[in-house]
Amino acid sequence: MLNYVKAVLTKVSFDARLFEKELRKAIRLLIREELAELKRWCYERFGNRYNDILNRCFAAG
Repeated sequence: MLNYVKAVLTKVSFDARLFEKELRKAIRLLIREELAELKRWCYERFGNRYNDILNRCFAAG
């Protein structure tokens, strides 16, 4: 499931609102271990562009 979520987030990363929507869905779907990996991957991959969205989503999740 984690690889699927990563693929989706990569594909929708062109649009901030869509990225946030898909990230929120992913946070609800994944188990704790996968969520920790997703968080690390997201900050590494999208931290420069969507840092505010990542902070907001992972703080709420």
